[in-house]
This record gives sequence, structure tokens and C-alpha cells, in this order.
Amino acid sequence: MTYGPILALVFGYLLGSIPFGLLLTRAAGLGDVRKIGSGNIGATNVLRTGNKGLAAATLLLDALKGTAAVLIAAHFAPETAVWAGFGAFLGHLFPAWLGFKGGKGVATYLGVLIGLAWQVALIFAVVWLVMAFLLRFSSLAALTAAVVVPIALYVLSTPQVALLFVVMSIIVFIKHRENISRLLAGTEGKIGAKG
Repeated sequence: MTYGPILALVFGYLLGSIPFGLLLTRAAGLGDVRKIGSGNIGATNVLRTGNKGLAAATLLLDALKGTAAVLIAAHFAPETAVWAGFGAFLGHLFPAWLGFKGGKGVATYLGVLIGLAWQVALIFAVVWLVMAFLLRFSSLAALTAAVVVPIALYVLSTPQVALLFVVMSIIVFIKHRENISRLLAGTEGKIGAKG
């Protein structure tokens, strides 16, 4: 029994649980981002403050913590990179210091993907951008990309990475269940709408 995967999971979790959206909006004097829109700490909800720069910074930092977890773990023990990435994803979703109430994980999902299979991350980005441009629903764009990614990974990457993203995509769908209900009801907020 090796402790490498456990250590990588814990390291990834601690890195992933840094709530950049909350920290940035508070630093900018915009208060608690959890009190507007969807109540989440991710970039889409930060955008509802009307500050595009902060939303972009949140997206970048939330993605980078996933990428950093993967690359740092891979530097020390390549076989633990998937565990560190999964830990970062879980940390963003369930940060201990916010009562285990974090974001929905899409940016961190993308960041982990960049670290493990950057070619498929490009596919994710293209799918997300096309869907977001056409329909202006961040949630629907993310959900569509989360369906495409495991299929692309099965073809282009390793079974281990593909399986990881099957699990992560299922979690993304579970975290978006309220968005799915609103999409079906026609009440989901569009990208750029203020909360």
C-alpha cells in the first residue's frame, strides 16, 4: 500500500479549495459573491457582479489550481497526477473552510484536463465557446462539454484519465441539477445577466 495517491489527493484538495471568486470579490469591495445570483463562488457568478475582469481572473485562477495540482504531483510521482487533479476538483466543490459549499467545478475541471490531456482541453474549450456563443447559457455549455470530454479522452488518452473524467462529468451534472431544472423550465439566467 502506497501513500502517494492519498497524499496527492489531500494536496490537490487543499489547493483546489482556495476560493478565488470569494477572495477576489471581497478584495474588490464587492462583498460576498455567495449572496448574489446562484450563490456560487465560480466565475459565472462573479460575472454577475458586472466586473468582467474579476470574472476572468476567477476563471483563470480556478483553472490554474487544477493544472498546478496535476503538474506538481506529476513532477514528484507521475502516477499520482490523476489523484491530485481529482482532489483539486473536489476541493473546489467542497472547501472545508466554506462549510463544504463551493463552486460547480467547471473551471477546475478544465484546469485538471489541461494538466492531464491538453489536446482534449482544447476540445472542451471549443465546445463550450460554441455553445455559449449560440445559446448564452454557461451551464448548458459546460454540460455539453462534460459529455464530449470523456468520449474524446477514451479515443485520445489513457483509460485511467478517461475514467477519471467520467466520474468528474457525472459530478458536474449532479452539481448542475438546479441549472438543468431551470433550463427545462426556461428560467435559467444567461451569460452576462446581473444577479
